[in-house]
Amino acid sequence: MKIAIAGGTGFIGRHLIKYFLERKYSLILISRNRKPSSHSLIRNATWAELKSDVRVLEGVDAIVNLAGETINQRWTNAAKERILQSRLDTVKQIADIVSRMEKKPQVVVNASGISIYGTSETKTFVEHSDPNVSDFLSGVVAQWEQAMDSIPDTRIVKLRLGIVLGMDGGAFPKMMLPYKLGIGGRIGSGRQVLSWIHIHDLCRLIEFCIENEDIIEQINATAPQPVTNDEFGRALAKAMNTSHRFPVPAFMMKLMFGELSTLLLEGQRALPYLATEYEFHFQYPVLESALRDLLGSAKQLK
Repeated sequence: MKIAIAGGTGFIGRHLIKYFLERKYSLILISRNRKPSSHSLIRNATWAELKSDVRVLEGVDAIVNLAGETINQRWTNAAKERILQSRLDTVKQIADIVSRMEKKPQVVVNASGISIYGTSETKTFVEHSDPNVSDFLSGVVAQWEQAMDSIPDTRIVKLRLGIVLGMDGGAFPKMMLPYKLGIGGRIGSGRQVLSWIHIHDLCRLIEFCIENEDIIEQINATAPQPVTNDEFGRALAKAMNTSHRFPVPAFMMKLMFGELSTLLLEGQRALPYLATEYEFHFQYPVLESALRDLLGSAKQLK
């Protein structure tokens, strides 16, 4: 299989590249600057090069777009603009590239987010649940997904990501830090729901979406058993053999992170209905098994 990846330098992208290389897939990595690669299965292309000539992408089976400004920063007005425009601009470029390709890719898998459902402590969301634009991030995802509809003449999968758990990036290392220091505890009320997925299952799910022609439109990239913030902290404390007894008040999170604190203080229960319907089998369906694997892998690396 031949796959093009945009955003391959990020946390998810790095794992996805490693996963695909283990399966001997040919990869084309799209980035702003050309990066030399010593791996025989990797070629590189820049956005500037593709603007004038798309022949390097001819014959790719799929394009995976993970590119976008990180949301893990204080949401100033300037940061909000970068977060939104980076996503819209990348999708626009991919739409232009696909439109000029003589042989279209079979599928474009584009990152999205479960934030599109809005936040709730009581509701459960699946792929056919209505979007609820109620805050900055849900608005970004709604515009992002609308832009994806402009990608022509190919199957589109909108990969609605939950919190991706991995040891070397994303939110998980920061979530572990208080427990390493022995000061872990629930955040805010602790009732906010955390919809999560192990990084390895995410890579497998992306491959599954590429291979399964019946999957179109949105799919929730979350494990089948979400947990509350308090349940997550207790499971993490147990796995790390430490305590879970120092709650962090909501006002403290707002002072520290500003509007970004909504990611930690509010949540949504998003279930992978379509993945389950199409018989995708999670290797880490429950949090305890995911934590055992992640923390066990970290110990092996020491």
